[in-house]
Amino acid sequence: MARRARSRRVGPGFYGVRVDVTAWLLDSDPALRWQVLRDLVDAPAEQVAAERALVVTQGWGAQLLAEQAPDGRWDGGTYRPGWVDEQRPFFDAWTSTHFVLQQLVDLGPDPAAPQVVRAIERVRAHVRWEHAGEPYFDGEVEPCVNGIALQVAAAFGQDGAAMVRTLLDGELDDGGWNCWAPDDATVSSFHSTICALEGLLAWQRAGHGSPALARALAAGQEYLLARGLYRRRSDGSVPDPRMTMLSYPVRWFHDVLRGLDHFRLADRRDPRLAEAVELLRSKADQDGRWALENVHEGPVLFRLGPVEGGPDRWVTFRALRVLRWWDAG
Repeated sequence: MARRARSRRVGPGFYGVRVDVTAWLLDSDPALRWQVLRDLVDAPAEQVAAERALVVTQGWGAQLLAEQAPDGRWDGGTYRPGWVDEQRPFFDAWTSTHFVLQQLVDLGPDPAAPQVVRAIERVRAHVRWEHAGEPYFDGEVEPCVNGIALQVAAAFGQDGAAMVRTLLDGELDDGGWNCWAPDDATVSSFHSTICALEGLLAWQRAGHGSPALARALAAGQEYLLARGLYRRRSDGSVPDPRMTMLSYPVRWFHDVLRGLDHFRLADRRDPRLAEAVELLRSKADQDGRWALENVHEGPVLFRLGPVEGGPDRWVTFRALRVLRWWDAG
């Protein structure tokens, strides 16, 4: 049996990541390395910035940017690829502009990099929603869509005010959101709510806060907290076991790690998160790594890691980041 690596602390108050796990995380793409250096290693700012600068020239970030067409779109469509037959039953595809931009936000290139500025300018000038031809940064009607697009606007310095108004107007009486609300849904969903919350929080953190936005954030967070992030409020049952499984990329789906990462960014600790935290903690393997438990299937431009079931760098990084925050409280 192989000897287990000794634990050490990486930065003050750290969760206790193993030396080999840190090295394993850093042995990756610049998009992941710069965030590990910032959030887990507490590396000097200049080292983090130097690694971040590589995102637009190497690896995943450069690949995504290179796939953009001159008309600003990826794979010929905004929400769905241009090749999709609209007469066929709906299925998820992750190669279109909207989900590529969501992924680009996660990779975290410097928004001032010329490659990023050019890409976002093309989106602003040319990309329109299939819903009714709205400009991309005006959003459309569904909160799950607008929440993700608002994150993109916040990350890359675009005007997302129209999407904020649509999200605030569409919050339901129970505090959350539902993408079927335009079709008369009156009860919120986990999936729509986490997308809306992420967008509103990103907008607030970008310096665009308001009392109305703060109230909506608090109400939406309460919706998730009252349900422990993954349970029905009525009887405590789990409506979908996939919400207890760890995934990445998250797309439009809610799961326990995505919910916890939102509260980490909001820096809102609440006792009602404790069960979800311990569920996450229990999923680590003996080496201190977390597996990719659920892949949201659909066409992709390229994969960011191994197939479902094995230790995953993105899932491990996100889990360790959450636990570091929680355990420091």
